[in-house]
Amino acid sequence: MNVNDAKILSRRIMEAGEVPLLVGHFGVGKTDLARELARESSRELTILILSQMEPGDLLGLPSRENERTVFLKPDWWPETGQTLILLDEINRAHRSIRNAVMQLLIDRRIHNHVLPDGTWLMATMNPPDEEYDQADLITDPAFVSRFFILDVSPAFNEWSEWARERNVSKDVTGFLSKYPEFLYMPSPVSLRIELRPSPRSWYKLSRVLDNLTPDERTRYAYHLAAGILGPEAAKAFVDYSTYGFETPLPRKILVEGISQTLQKHNIDSASSVVVRLIDYLSKVDDEEVAMLRTHLKRVAKNISDLSSVIPRESFYALIRFIVDKASNSEDNSDFFDSLVEELSTHSNVRSVLEGI
Repeated sequence: MNVNDAKILSRRIMEAGEVPLLVGHFGVGKTDLARELARESSRELTILILSQMEPGDLLGLPSRENERTVFLKPDWWPETGQTLILLDEINRAHRSIRNAVMQLLIDRRIHNHVLPDGTWLMATMNPPDEEYDQADLITDPAFVSRFFILDVSPAFNEWSEWARERNVSKDVTGFLSKYPEFLYMPSPVSLRIELRPSPRSWYKLSRVLDNLTPDERTRYAYHLAAGILGPEAAKAFVDYSTYGFETPLPRKILVEGISQTLQKHNIDSASSVVVRLIDYLSKVDDEEVAMLRTHLKRVAKNISDLSSVIPRESFYALIRFIVDKASNSEDNSDFFDSLVEELSTHSNVRSVLEGI
């Protein structure tokens, strides 16, 4: 998303008491965004560059009090809640720093020091790839689940306005107006971790959604949900909440086939069907297997028909899952083996099977 959209969402997230994590390559304006938010909300901005901090810098130094060890407040600790704390370069933090940050995110405290009510927390990071020196922090699902993740990329019109306000050379702005492709040449942003929904993430999403205006909800609901639930759950949720579209029950799809509603719906929404089908087939019991076995030819045909309404990669993932279930020596593997054999009679599935 562009910088302005990220700023709007970041503010709404922090107003709801949650924490945005801005992910973008160096120089895209993540820190400037935090400065603008602090200025617009009349807050003091405290920037903690975690990659450069020692544990004592973040935690405060130990001291003795009444024959007990206590920790003094670190010099950055806010005195009032009218503060925005930016956790910068969070994915380059040392493991000892990570543990302290985790306590800050969960309990809004470090040791015996509690953040003043109203304090905003925000984090930034560069994407994990070969260009940056990384710690393993961002691969921890428990840590990532504490954030709303927002991918940030600059748009030329935003940068042009920023450059005008800062009197950037007309030679530079003139050149980039003619060749905007040279403003920013990104590589793909990827966290190398699969976001998945959890009871906590649904609660966090609810808190922020309640803080959006109707127009903001229409515009940003998917980006917001995808940043904490992952794309598949976000698609299904937004389709349900916006359009009233309900993904058909997996059993109904397998036995009765794809509905007209699914056929007419957009491809992104239809792809959430695969998530439900894989979940259903991974948990299917003996009674369900017996029912599916009696309709084996129909089940195979209905799976084959899905290729017309879901993306190829989603269809490939479903067939791959069925093949894996057939090759595993576990309960019901014989059913999946028979299903693969029946699926191979359909040319569109056969081409997928040949590629597995």
